[in-house]
Amino acid sequence: MFVDSVRVHLRAGDGGSGMVSFERRRGKPRGRPVGGPGGRGGDVVVIADPSIGTLFRYQRHPHHAADSGGKGADRLRHGRRGDRLVVPVPPGTSVYDDAGALLADLVEDRQQVVLLRGGRGGRGNAGLVSPQHRVPAVSEEGEKGRQGWFRLEMKLQADAALVGFPNVGKSTLLSRVSAARPKVASYPFTTLTPNLGVVSIDDEEFTLADVPGLIQGAAEGKGLGHTFLRHVERASVLVIMLDPSPLAEMEPGAQMDVLLGELERYSPRLVERPRVVAVNKADLQESEGVAMAIPGAFLISAVTGSGLAPFLRRVGELVARARETAPPREGFILHRPHHRGFEVARVDGGWTVVGMAAERAVALGDLETPEAARLASTRLDRIGVGKALREAGACHGDTVRIGGVELQYEDPDWEHPE
Repeated sequence: MFVDSVRVHLRAGDGGSGMVSFERRRGKPRGRPVGGPGGRGGDVVVIADPSIGTLFRYQRHPHHAADSGGKGADRLRHGRRGDRLVVPVPPGTSVYDDAGALLADLVEDRQQVVLLRGGRGGRGNAGLVSPQHRVPAVSEEGEKGRQGWFRLEMKLQADAALVGFPNVGKSTLLSRVSAARPKVASYPFTTLTPNLGVVSIDDEEFTLADVPGLIQGAAEGKGLGHTFLRHVERASVLVIMLDPSPLAEMEPGAQMDVLLGELERYSPRLVERPRVVAVNKADLQESEGVAMAIPGAFLISAVTGSGLAPFLRRVGELVARARETAPPREGFILHRPHHRGFEVARVDGGWTVVGMAAERAVALGDLETPEAARLASTRLDRIGVGKALREAGACHGDTVRIGGVELQYEDPDWEHPE
């Protein structure tokens, strides 16, 4: 089954927790801290894999997660790093976030993007030693792996694309000139999914795409509009196929106007591309007159093969010329800055602080212990959370939520009433 657009939920692995451990010697049961750090969680990597031809595997199974990191161990030993999650997609796949922003366009084989970074492993008590905490008895929790919904959208990478109304004979033509075997029938919209074939002519080869038929209003999404037009975007040459049959929905000149109009409305760059006009069904009495009325048009028959050789040579010439003049097709990867600060917001029942820096500050093993509470308070003050809460209007005793932790705000200038 051909699937070219899916929505997936991806999750990076959590970081492993640090270890609390002390060196033990005879007569000194609690020596120097030797607790090791936890391992980093696995990343989420999307990679263009030429052996993958569709996004079908993600339609039924949209949830995927990387492995979490292992816990730290004694004697300064690191936790195991979580295995990364590799998401293989067909070359030509674009990756969007849930808001619709383009994150990556993977057009080259094996091109990849790290979509989500795994959570950082928590430090063991050996990593928390400082002049103020010489023998810490606490460790850090691992950082949670980031997660989110993404949209994967595949676009065929063909040299030339067949553009025409439904039932004009595009699938018949593709099956005649290549080894592709799309579904062929005598009713409109037989082709519901794109098909790709390799055409050989005079020792030259090019790829030809047969996509669902276009109707008026396709640029606004009517019929299979956007699904069809998306696969035309990457083609360097367009083949406009016209139907001269009296039974056609409109006469060939009007077909041409509608097709070019829909392409221009979808993307003005499409009508600027090299194109070849082919009048199909050469066996019909009206076809020759239609072809003669359109400058440069080819009269062909997808059924009998009449006129195909000069037509394919012309398409091959334009494809070769486009390959020579076009710059190398490179993928696009957006590197967005990672905000490591925090934001303070008023919520019902208190305040919330959102941000990686604040969450890391309170990611300690047991905040119920006085030592861990003091360390968390020092960290929050160091990055300015206390000052931000005070400026936002927080009062002494207000509840402050950071990640999954609830704290009580203490105003240093607050005086206990007599």
